[in-house]
Amino acid sequence: MAHADNLSIGVFIDGGYFAKIDEGLAKKHMGKVNVKGLFQYIPEMIATEFGIDRKLLYITEAHYYRGRFKATDAENRHLLFEERQFEDTLIENDIIFHYKHLRPNPSGGVIEKGVDTWFALDTYELTLYREFDYVVMISGDADHEMLARKLKALKTHAILLTWDPANTGSTSRFLSEEVCTHIDIMKAASKDVGLLKKLTVQK
Repeated sequence: MAHADNLSIGVFIDGGYFAKIDEGLAKKHMGKVNVKGLFQYIPEMIATEFGIDRKLLYITEAHYYRGRFKATDAENRHLLFEERQFEDTLIENDIIFHYKHLRPNPSGGVIEKGVDTWFALDTYELTLYREFDYVVMISGDADHEMLARKLKALKTHAILLTWDPANTGSTSRFLSEEVCTHIDIMKAASKDVGLLKKLTVQK
């Protein structure tokens, strides 16, 4: 039987932003994101931040959104094995992944269309029906500013978790100001010397 005081956490990951974290870590020769360690950290961080018993906090749902190449294109770019490895990590951590195919850009290259909208609509709809107590968004996109506002209208505590190891300034100030709480991993790591070791793993 569920404890009446249990609190639920929904985690929503912007895959493009998540890839930038790994790129930043690689530039600093720090390995890559330890997804298991990150998902252990999230409820611990909320418990510490708000003075809640860690045993009452549960990540009840997690989703990952990204555009990706079609199979033939990925194979031509030697990306298929790497993508499958990453999907194994998502599966092992009970993260539901959502993909849309990248589209050709008339001016060259490819573009990701509709993923940010999908991210926002799913986050809002699932929060409405699941009644998460906390929603953690791993993103830095200014387009999610209104999403944060809508989550607050549902009386859900909207948390932005950002991580910019290469100091690229990839987090929108407007999004940061709109959420209830902004957790910057690099700032948190400056106060906890063991945090980055916990949140990274060597490739």
